[in-house]
Amino acid sequence: MLDSAEIKNIFARSQAFIFDSHVIYTSGKHGKAYVNKDALYPHTELTSLLCEQIAVHFHQAKVEAVLAPAIGGIILSQWIAHHLTRLGKREVLGVYAEKSNDPDGFVIKRGYDALIRNKNVLVVEDILTTGTSVKKVIDAARKIPCEIVGVAALCNRGDISASDLGNVPELFSLLQVNLETWEASDCPMCKLNIPINTAVGKGYLNSLSK
Repeated sequence: MLDSAEIKNIFARSQAFIFDSHVIYTSGKHGKAYVNKDALYPHTELTSLLCEQIAVHFHQAKVEAVLAPAIGGIILSQWIAHHLTRLGKREVLGVYAEKSNDPDGFVIKRGYDALIRNKNVLVVEDILTTGTSVKKVIDAARKIPCEIVGVAALCNRGDISASDLGNVPELFSLLQVNLETWEASDCPMCKLNIPINTAVGKGYLNSLSK
C-alpha cells in the first residue's frame, strides 16, 4: 500500500489539487482549495494505481460487485473491479447507478440490479463532500437487495463517517482533506477582491452562463 505522502504526490502530479486559489464549490460556499478529480481521470495509469490501493484494502471483503453513482464514479468502479478480479482471481463486476426521474433519487437499471442481487457490493465515489449521493445509491442497492460491505472514496473532504452513509460496515478513503469554507458574504478573498477561479467548481459553471 502507498502511504499518504505518495498518494498526495499522485494527486499533485495530475494537478488534481488546487491550493491558494479563490474557489466557489457547488454548494455555493467559497474556499481556497479544490480537489479536482477531473484532472486525475485522463491519466489512466495514475487512476489505476489509486484504484489498486482501494482494491488491496478490500481484497479480503469478498466483494462480488463494485457500484458507483454516475458519472465520475463509473471510472472508479471499473478500475477497482478490475484490480479486485486480478487479486482474487475471480470476476468482480463493475456497475453503476443513475439519477432517477425523481431528482433526489438514484436507480440501478440496465440489468445491473439483477447482477448484484444478493451479492456483496462495494460502493465507491470519487469525492465525498456531503455523502448525499452515496447514501442514495446505498439505499437503492439495499432495496434490491444486496449486502453493502463498505464504501470507498478517493478523498473524504466533508468529514463524512460510516454512520452518515447509513451505518455501512466500513468507510475507507485514500485521503482525508478538511477544506475551510465560507459563505460568500464572509469570504475574506471576496473582501480583498481576489478574482474567482473560473476553471473549476461553480466558478466554471458561472462563467459558461455569461
